[in-house]
Order: sequence, then C-alpha cells, then structure tokens
Amino acid sequence: MTERADRNIKALRTGYDRLAARVRGFGDADLARPSGASEWDVSQVLSHLGSGAEIFLAALDGALSGKGHPGAEFNQTVWARWDAMSPAERAEGFLRSNDTLVTRCEEFDAATREGLRVDLGFLPAPVDLATVTGLRLTEFTHHAWDIEVAFDPAATLAPEATDLLIDQAGMLIGFLGRPDALGGRQVTAQIRTTAPERSFGLGVRDAVALAESPARPDGVLTAPAEWWLRLVTGRHAPAHTPDSVTLDSDTITLDDLRRVFPGF
Repeated sequence: MTERADRNIKALRTGYDRLAARVRGFGDADLARPSGASEWDVSQVLSHLGSGAEIFLAALDGALSGKGHPGAEFNQTVWARWDAMSPAERAEGFLRSNDTLVTRCEEFDAATREGLRVDLGFLPAPVDLATVTGLRLTEFTHHAWDIEVAFDPAATLAPEATDLLIDQAGMLIGFLGRPDALGGRQVTAQIRTTAPERSFGLGVRDAVALAESPARPDGVLTAPAEWWLRLVTGRHAPAHTPDSVTLDSDTITLDDLRRVFPGF
C-alpha cells in the first residue's frame, strides 16, 4: 500500500506542476472559456479543484490530530467561499491550495504512509493513504482534462496518472455506472486497453461492475486506456473520441456505453 501511495503522490505532483504552469499564464478570457465540464467555465473547474484540495487537507489534518472529519457543514462553508471568488481569485487559490495538499502528502514519512487512516466523510469507514491519494488523483486528473480540453479538443489524460488509475477504476465503476440506462437490457463486454495494455470484462446487470473476461461477450471494446477512463467518468463525447476506439458488436454501441456512464 505504501508503494501505491508513493506513486499516487508523485503523479499528483507531476499533474499539479503541469497544470499550474498553464494556469499561471491564464488571462480573464482563458478563465471564462467553457470547460470540458458542461456546466462550468475554466475558473469554476479551478474552484472545484481548489476547494476539493482544502477539503482533502482538512480530512488529512483530522486524521493526524485524531479529531476526525470536520463534517458536511465545513464542506458547505468551503464551497460557498470559493463560489464567491472572482475568476482570478479562483486561479490563485487553486495554485495555493493544491500545492499545499501535495506538499503535505509528500512530507509524510513511511510509517504515516503505511498506518494513517482517513475519514473522508462519504465512505463507510476510514481508508488508507493509498485510497485517499488514489481518489484525489482520479478527481484531479479528470478535472485537469476538463481544463486542457478547453484549449485542445484532442487532449488526453496525463499518462503518469493513466498508468495508475487504470488499475484503480474498479473502485468507482459501481458508483458511476447506471445499469438502468439500457432500458433493462443486460450486457457483458470485453474491454481491451492500450497504453497500458489490460483485458477485463464489464457487466451491466443489476449493477455495473468489472469482472473476469467473459467467454462470449456482447461486444469487444478496444480503446486507449486513457479513453476508457474518460468513458467511465463521462468525458466521452464523439468529438473527444479518437479513431482508435472501436466496438465490435451486433447488439451494443458506443452510445449505449456512453449512456451507462453519464459522468460527474
């Protein structure tokens, strides 16, 4: 678990440094540009990442001090404060709060990385640092894409994060998937990813879940790993789907899978 936490923290630092370099150069027009998150402009995505960093940091501090999670009211206060900021203030706050969060994680010694258990407020029990940093890496990486795609329609997820998240996606599949999106149809699909290569099954039944590779799938999806992750999180519009994505099936379509994963 310590190694996974180490790798997550390193990827968070790389992703933050890359995005921060862009954000420092943003002007008012850049911050007002529509993002990959349909209801937010770029500054609002930065607000979400900035407020999220504060909330994650408060959870970490609560675990370290023994006080526990600060509670839902704290989260509401943080969101309200960020909502009231100007676009420029959101950009500045994003830089400050995310650097603080990543630096705090980098400073944890080996014993803390192994033994710390954190109450995030929305899970049934406290979780280890590998899980905490994996969830934050998921959030940061996809919302960083929301910003990058505002300037480059062919933007992809950060490769160092993709290598880690491809093996952590199972934690979110059941939460993000909508089994009723196919009108009661139950399907299984073979998923084959590249960069990195993986092969596994996807079942859409009473719930949406990963599984062993099915012997007779209803379809075979072949896609870059980063696009598979974007599919799961709803960042799968045809305009942002590379030609290398294929679905071999007589019964399900890419649009079917898009409906199963409406995103966040």
